[in-house]
Amino acid sequence: MKPNTEELADFTTDSRVILISAIAIVIGGIGAFVAWVLIRLISLFTNLAFFGRFSMQEASPAAASLGPWVIAVPVIGGLIIGLMARYGSEKIRGHGIPEALEAILIGRSRMEAKVALLKPLSSAISIGTGGPFGAEGPIIMTGGAVGSLIAQVMHLSSAERKTLLVAGAAAGMSAVFSTPIAAALLAVELLLFEWKPRSFIPVALAAATASAVRVPILGAGPIFPFERHPVLSGEVLGFSLLAGLAVGFGSGLLTTLVYAAEDLFSRLKFHWMWWPAIGGLFVGIGGLIEPRALGVGYDVIGDLLNGKLVGTAIVSLLVVKALVWSLSLGSGTSGGVLAPLLMIGGALGALGARVIPVGDAGLWALVSMTALMGGTMRAPITAIIFALELTYDIHTLPALLIAAVASQAVTVLIMKRSILTEKVARRGHHLTREYTVDPLEIHRVSEVMLESFETVRADTPARLLANRRSKACRTFIRQQGAPVVGTDGKLLGVLTVGDLMRAMEMDPSGARTAMEACSADPIVAYPDEVLRDAVIKMVANDIGRLPVVERQENGRLVGYLDRTQLMKARMRWYEEENIREGHLKLDLQRDDRSARTAPMSDATD
Repeated sequence: MKPNTEELADFTTDSRVILISAIAIVIGGIGAFVAWVLIRLISLFTNLAFFGRFSMQEASPAAASLGPWVIAVPVIGGLIIGLMARYGSEKIRGHGIPEALEAILIGRSRMEAKVALLKPLSSAISIGTGGPFGAEGPIIMTGGAVGSLIAQVMHLSSAERKTLLVAGAAAGMSAVFSTPIAAALLAVELLLFEWKPRSFIPVALAAATASAVRVPILGAGPIFPFERHPVLSGEVLGFSLLAGLAVGFGSGLLTTLVYAAEDLFSRLKFHWMWWPAIGGLFVGIGGLIEPRALGVGYDVIGDLLNGKLVGTAIVSLLVVKALVWSLSLGSGTSGGVLAPLLMIGGALGALGARVIPVGDAGLWALVSMTALMGGTMRAPITAIIFALELTYDIHTLPALLIAAVASQAVTVLIMKRSILTEKVARRGHHLTREYTVDPLEIHRVSEVMLESFETVRADTPARLLANRRSKACRTFIRQQGAPVVGTDGKLLGVLTVGDLMRAMEMDPSGARTAMEACSADPIVAYPDEVLRDAVIKMVANDIGRLPVVERQENGRLVGYLDRTQLMKARMRWYEEENIREGHLKLDLQRDDRSARTAPMSDATD
């Protein structure tokens, strides 16, 4: 029989995506302005805290001359954030992405309005008072909250809310870094839990819109321009592999430090509201030792890429930044992870450049920061495109690819979860980052249906099927029912155990026929439809089995599908993944796919 392909498509996207895309474009524009507000707030609080002036011009805490008083500034900032979290919303704690994941996983993509207000404000205070964080985590959560709120106002479905939440998050990241492609890929690798046009198209449009709106209000990219490299040699690529492997172990160590710090704070006997202030104390001490470790540090990242930091300055920056970031983030304050990863990775690369005989310090800083981001976040494709959009140095692409993939290979082998998903797991939720096609989406009913099964003739008396001594009764109960067919093999109905019991209650003599007792006009499956459609029919109608009939007008019964047969598709996937075949098998037998049915009325003792 020729399969029906008219209703089957590669994707399930429909015209609804046009409406969602239009809303996403609006969210993209809003996300860019939210990013502008956050960046200006960070500058404002940095100027107030370290320079005592009311200004929104960019400023670096490293340029302040507070002396030992620099220790007090992050402590005060941490105290304010603790109060905001306790009496405002606890959801502002953390670096944003795990909280967005949690909203998607268990919150049906609903986020509160006060989160959209308190998250950027708390993050601006945290970073502005010296917190060693980036603006990307907070803007991801804030942009996501904006998208979620708009979706809630418009009464959209949970899946559509998720799309707009992620669109807002991607718009925020795109606006902060001028990296629209990396923002869209981050959505796929971390937030969407699917790769479908229905969600990817709106998210990509939101990221592109935010990037365009960014130009007049924040300037065009790249934000880290540096001297372009020539085409890289094979020797450089070989060292990129070694660098990626080394950074992968560093990524594992960094993740361990963050959650070791979180465990340390969780053992404290007083309320968590005070923890950010204690984390701020460590930040202040670190700032006294190495001022460049404070704040966002985009200027420091630029210096690393241009080879302006050398010698002990790199070691000091690396150690202090890693420690204060881990301790501060573990305390539950508000801030992001991308900028710290870029700085720590860049310092690792600049340090490694002293022993690598080829390439310059800027190249290895870029390679290492890409590897650290790809390994720590388990998002290598995002890390690679992110690095390219930050620098526009296309010739480094092969080295970035090798290093990021090598780093991810190390981290997935030595750690079960990433720095982003570990927090979600600690809150009792599990997610998988391996996106595969569901077997129910690709296998057809004909591939798994029963082809040898028992049927009931329309004229079979109910008493025969109810006679517990008969083989027909035992078979009927084992199958939990059976299709009712006419003399020509056409399906007339389905008789269940419940139908039979009701028929016997109405007529204890059992004279009613199977046709009179069965459910006529049954719900059926077709051999050429995908298992997904059959499962939807089962769930929607609360039934556990479906007769399979041909699509032609005669409706000839050709198979029977129940839950056990549906598991065959899963088992086929399991076998492909786990069973290793050691030799070639030749099967020369003919595959007979014709249905083999036997009437129960002929099978009695």
